[in-house]
Amino acid sequence: MNLSRRLLPLFIPLLALTAHAQAVAPARTVETVRFESKLVGRALPYNVVLPIDYHAPEQKMTRYPALYLLHGFTGSYDDWLKRTRLADYAKAYRMIVVTPEGENSWYTDSAGEPRDKFETYIIEELIPDVQKRFRTVEARAGRAVAGLSMGGYGALKFGVKYPDKFALAASMSGAVGAASWRDENDLVVASHLRQSLLQTFGGAGHPTKAANDLFRLVRELPAERLAQLPFFYFDIGTEDALRLLAPNRALADLFVERKIPHEYRQLPGGHNWRLWDQQVQEVLRLAVRKMSEPALEK
Repeated sequence: MNLSRRLLPLFIPLLALTAHAQAVAPARTVETVRFESKLVGRALPYNVVLPIDYHAPEQKMTRYPALYLLHGFTGSYDDWLKRTRLADYAKAYRMIVVTPEGENSWYTDSAGEPRDKFETYIIEELIPDVQKRFRTVEARAGRAVAGLSMGGYGALKFGVKYPDKFALAASMSGAVGAASWRDENDLVVASHLRQSLLQTFGGAGHPTKAANDLFRLVRELPAERLAQLPFFYFDIGTEDALRLLAPNRALADLFVERKIPHEYRQLPGGHNWRLWDQQVQEVLRLAVRKMSEPALEK
């Protein structure tokens, strides 16, 4: 018997194992969508972290709850995947996580740049596009929004302004006073964020500033609308270098005053990815509790 015939019985099982491995190899759980925004007039990509069973044949009719996770100032849609273990943490949950591109927009329709309609983009373009491309639960009960720093402000603002859209709004180290700075003596205005804040919200008395002041929005909520709000979660590091502790405390006091359901935490830590990698795990756990479970299409 020649050598090739003697080795053939060894190759056949190896080929079978290889074919089996290819057949059961998991589909990608992270996808990137190169979305072209008509509102903003340019490409605004977003990442989607899918549940590990999303592509399983038996789940092809299942719709999943979705968490929209917003990045911070000077960040991008890739931050959460590159700078935390989000993709690993998300494997424990049957939900979709979306990380949009928000540039340095404060997730607001800009006072100074008419095309930068990032609030409208999130609500009117991004969410519908995600629902069209992926099997998400389309009801409010299946949607949450969260973010860090600039994104934390954006997430809480979305929760207050669009309570019919979200079951949960969560903030990590949120710049909650972004639209409520006052004058040249304000510590935030004196920082490197000054130009961005001015361009986005306008100066004192500008209607964009008033319309996006989170504190004003909460204070002026009619009593009958309070019961319609989502659940709010926000946390802050006690060593936050941007001096965001006091505004977060003040917002928590206002939520208590208005009897708005929420959870507020002060934690050891600074304004950094070590804290956000830790706290995004808490946001994922909370999102699962506050949103509906995956459900079959009707």
